[in-house]
Amino acid sequence: MKITIIGLGLIGGSLAKDLRKTKFATELTGVDINEANAAKAVELGLVDRTETLEKAISGSDIILIAIPVDKEFETLPYILDNIDNNTTVADMGSAKKIITDLVKDHPKRKQFIAAHPMSGTEDSGPAAALEGLFRGKIAIICDHEESGPQHLALIEKMLQSLEMDIAYMTSDEQDHSTAFVSHLPHAAAFALANAVLEKTDRNIIFDLASGGFRSTVRLAKSSCSMWKPIFEQNQQYMVDSLNVYIKHLQQFRDSIQHRQFDKLEELILNANKIRSILDGKNNHLIKNEEKIVKLYTKQQ
Repeated sequence: MKITIIGLGLIGGSLAKDLRKTKFATELTGVDINEANAAKAVELGLVDRTETLEKAISGSDIILIAIPVDKEFETLPYILDNIDNNTTVADMGSAKKIITDLVKDHPKRKQFIAAHPMSGTEDSGPAAALEGLFRGKIAIICDHEESGPQHLALIEKMLQSLEMDIAYMTSDEQDHSTAFVSHLPHAAAFALANAVLEKTDRNIIFDLASGGFRSTVRLAKSSCSMWKPIFEQNQQYMVDSLNVYIKHLQQFRDSIQHRQFDKLEELILNANKIRSILDGKNNHLIKNEEKIVKLYTKQQ
């Protein structure tokens, strides 16, 4: 299987690692506008070679797009304009409706699969690529009925080769769900980091920082070039999720400020209920922070 991966960072590089290991890919070609990233990807053996976009998509069986959402606006239509009728294209972006709307009337829409592997780390670049990054995680496929059966089946087979579970949603449902379980945690981490950085005695604070702080704020190390476009393209649901989050932060603030400690206890005990969900005791939700998303399972 000849696979071209556009974007050789964490997601693209990790896809390359596992698709090579499982032998799903027999030939891997990479595309990256960053020449240093392209060279590093070849050096690390993530891809066999790198090419220009025009050359790379020619003759590919599968084209995987793993670039920031805003960069897809030109790249995805160009790819669909220039592939043959047998090539399957899938994007791995985190914001979906703006992408599916972009190509909804394209004559080769059937060859496109809108996918989102719910996995990642705070690191970026080819050196951040990890073997097994996707194992046991969920891959969301959006608007599957808009894709041709043979193209859909091929991407499903690829995702299953990565040992991923597959959920089926509309693009709108995906954007709404991920705003809460993926995008909001990143926004909260960025805000927490800024709050601490604002302190004049922050060096002392960092010296005292324990595992809890580090695990909470680690997402603040995530790439701006990736997350700024996600927040922009999923603006509506980001604002909704932030408003809900701010409401709950205010409840904590007010109960502490006004010494309403019974209310504070109630808030903490209610939050503790998340444990049963994360431990897999709720049939409608799946263990793992990145998997708290309703499954709209396609009927076989």
